[in-house]
Amino acid sequence: MTTLLAVFLAVPAMAQSQSDDDVVWVQIEAHPSLAAATERARDFSAQFEDVNGFALGGGWYGIAVGPYRRADAELVRRTYVRQGLVARDSFIQLSSRFRQQFWPIGANVLNRGVVEAPASVGAPAPQTPTETPTEETAVQEEAPVVIAEEPDETPREARRSEQLLNRDERKDLQIALQWAGYYNAAIDGAFGRGTRNSMAAWQEANGYDVTGVLTSRQRAALIGQYNAVLDGLGLQMVRDETASIEIMMPTAEVTFARYEPPFAHYDSTGNIGASVLLISQAGDQNTLFGLYDIMQTLEIVPLDGPRARKNNSFELIGENGSIISQTQVSLQNGQIKGFTLIWPAGDEDRRRRVVAEMSKSLTRLDGTLDPAAGGSDTQAIDLVAGLKIRQPKISRSGFFIDGQGTVATTSEAVQACTRVTLDGDTEVDVLADDSVSGVALLKPRDRLSPMAVARFGNTPPRLQSEISVAGYSYEGVLSAATLTFGTLADLKGLRGEENLNRLALAAQPGDAGGPVFDVSGNVLGMLLPNAQDGQQLPENVSFAIEGATIAELVQQSGLSLTQTDDTGSVAPRDLRIAAQGMTVLVSCWE
Repeated sequence: MTTLLAVFLAVPAMAQSQSDDDVVWVQIEAHPSLAAATERARDFSAQFEDVNGFALGGGWYGIAVGPYRRADAELVRRTYVRQGLVARDSFIQLSSRFRQQFWPIGANVLNRGVVEAPASVGAPAPQTPTETPTEETAVQEEAPVVIAEEPDETPREARRSEQLLNRDERKDLQIALQWAGYYNAAIDGAFGRGTRNSMAAWQEANGYDVTGVLTSRQRAALIGQYNAVLDGLGLQMVRDETASIEIMMPTAEVTFARYEPPFAHYDSTGNIGASVLLISQAGDQNTLFGLYDIMQTLEIVPLDGPRARKNNSFELIGENGSIISQTQVSLQNGQIKGFTLIWPAGDEDRRRRVVAEMSKSLTRLDGTLDPAAGGSDTQAIDLVAGLKIRQPKISRSGFFIDGQGTVATTSEAVQACTRVTLDGDTEVDVLADDSVSGVALLKPRDRLSPMAVARFGNTPPRLQSEISVAGYSYEGVLSAATLTFGTLADLKGLRGEENLNRLALAAQPGDAGGPVFDVSGNVLGMLLPNAQDGQQLPENVSFAIEGATIAELVQQSGLSLTQTDDTGSVAPRDLRIAAQGMTVLVSCWE
């Protein structure tokens, strides 16, 4: 007997001095298969005493603990649910609702008879007094119990049993009806016309008499359908003392892995590929809002999906072709707590049910996750608390060409992107893309005020003169553009292309799309990416598209450039400030 049961006063089985309403049971499960119900009753009997199984009629079999006085039964149910030992939809049941007992085998606490099995079924072979029983004949087969079906409740009886439901149990029925597709009104526990109509529709679809009032058996069947989707997930209460959170989790699919504040990681151990993060940290509204922003940079929160932030809570749903993640976090009394469930795409029924169970079961214990907990040695600039930051599929450079924030960049940077950003977060649209010249123009969705704008020189550059390129050489690893110096090797390409300049410059892939400057700080053109046609040129050979080609595309797009005749020299410091003010990181995202 569990320690919990020791505090309860179980009444004697069906005490004759008490009424049927005084003696009740806690019905914890129901199954449409006798074999399955027997197996579950056997499992429960290993956990605590007073486990009984009864036929419910209609082909269903219930498992109950008891009998108890009603007050004791309510306490038993609440405690078992809180400890995660039984499902939240367990309910108080009257003895009159039970039919023939099937567990424990041979028991008959309701004092009702069973239909005798034919003598030919399972009858042992006769033995003479002189025979010594062999091992084979000593094993007696038990005759199977044949249970007589009894009529279901009448509508009047169904209404009476329905009145015993508390508000949460009534809301659970509405939730189950909504999940089954028969109810679309408020979940309020009030059984009005909408609820009655949905009950009638469910009854008709499941072959029951249409009354609009569910019997105890029908309620068990509905809840059984609702919970069937959770079979095999091992959904049970998990208490994480370190994170100070208690919550329902699919324990057959995830298990604790490590602490990386503010997260407790529960990694996938099952076949589905699900994982869970518990979120726990001390903080205020600024901390909450900062977490909201950081979460959206993580790979586990895909870009598509609704998100909402309130004064003391937020919810994020991110989905792509592989996963759907849902995060729910709230701030109470200086403690930020919540969870993230990461689930494979295409399994919405189970995912929504698991999220609902986690959300309604989350209990905030006193305290938060210690910022020093875990102490993982894994450190990287693309990790936050052990989680990978979402990375673009390609990043290149670009530069502002007018005061409205229009950007010129390489065509390579805008191919097959779901979105394009400047400096990681400013959304832009592709205004023009000329794959022949390799130039693309980007227009920000919100008007920008650049610190500096490119000035295109009107004076032809001189061969062997010094030039420089501004760009994000390492695709955003450094927070600002760098200058790379070289010389103008030729005014045309290797095949005589008039619109190309050949540069003696050791450029990196991330520099492509960046502005090429002369000694006056004027823009000569834009650096092109290295050719990908298999030809390997020396490391210091690069090419730039000349400014006139960029100007032509700009004019075709209805825009204009700033041009200058200035030929004076610019100080290196002034060139660096201007270059960093006009050069931006252009990122292409999946």
